[in-house]
Amino acid sequence: MIYYIHYFGIAGRATITIVNPDRRQAYNLEYGDALRIPAGSTSYILNPDDNQKLRVVKLAIPINNPGYFYDFYPSSTKDQQSYFSGFSRNTLEATFNTRYEEIQRILLGNEDEQEYEEQRRGQEQSHQDEGVIVRVSREQIQELTKYAQSSSGKDKPSQSGPFNLRSNEPIYSNKYGNFYEITPDRNPQVQDLDISLTFTEINEGALLLPHYNSKAIFIVVVGEGNGKYELVGIRDQQRQQDEQEEEPEEVRRYSARLSEGDIFVIPAGYPISVNASSNLRLLGFGINAYENQRNFLAGSEDNVIRQLDREVKELTFPGSAEDIERLIKNQQQSYFANAQPQQQQQQQQQQQSEKEGRRGRRGPISSILSTLY
Repeated sequence: MIYYIHYFGIAGRATITIVNPDRRQAYNLEYGDALRIPAGSTSYILNPDDNQKLRVVKLAIPINNPGYFYDFYPSSTKDQQSYFSGFSRNTLEATFNTRYEEIQRILLGNEDEQEYEEQRRGQEQSHQDEGVIVRVSREQIQELTKYAQSSSGKDKPSQSGPFNLRSNEPIYSNKYGNFYEITPDRNPQVQDLDISLTFTEINEGALLLPHYNSKAIFIVVVGEGNGKYELVGIRDQQRQQDEQEEEPEEVRRYSARLSEGDIFVIPAGYPISVNASSNLRLLGFGINAYENQRNFLAGSEDNVIRQLDREVKELTFPGSAEDIERLIKNQQQSYFANAQPQQQQQQQQQQQSEKEGRRGRRGPISSILSTLY
């Protein structure tokens, strides 16, 4: 059993219905929406668009057995069995006050009778052969979406319905990217779960500046684009102790290329930066997020290195305090920046030199031609 699932829309539109003993509620989900589903709720999700693929990300928080969860289904398909199939014949007959053969035909499926029903109805394939994803008719879509509610937009966050991360202003933003975040203190749906939800847009050729989280562990999914991340950690401490106890801790860089569908984890306290080789979209779930603080190591704002006392800077780094402060001030952007400023500057200087060189050759060549003619 799972405690809660948060759905993130990555692409397409969806209608999701949550069923409880006394009621059911349908919600429309769009790009960037998130929704919390209580433990034990029966739910089903629909893609109403014939021409658009639907992709979602979900975070499951188990309550019975940490680290493990299981899905239970009322119906049987090729991918799973109905939870009714786990009960004995006598229990099912007493439960539905019906003969077992009828229960088996209606709820559990009978191969021979199912084949007969398919022939009678002219169906080429039964729902049991389609798995957990089945095709829905246009008429069924209209009925399933008729009473669905949409996200709360910029209104006060809903206690139960969907909410969109991009409905509010980004907490970090400039021409290189945007960073949206829902924290436990800003939304009642994630408050008791102690999680945060983030949506990051990094434009092509931009860099999410190095930073670390004080206490939250982030699970990040690449929703779109390509890039590369660099994570700074300590080489396996136990192995270091086994090899040589006197050896100082070794800082190590972990890096990997990112593409759509990739998942990576950012441990608390580990500095990280992300470089976008194309427009990059990242979805994040922060675990242990209450009162988490994001500490940037560069940039003009929220830079912890900038806040160090002048004397501490001089005592900590090889350079003088003046050199350190000048170095810090060189980066005038905050949070996001140009990923290759030096290379671009060199290219611009080279192009300018070539341009001036071409202009310089034009004079003598014209003079020679004038002389010749």
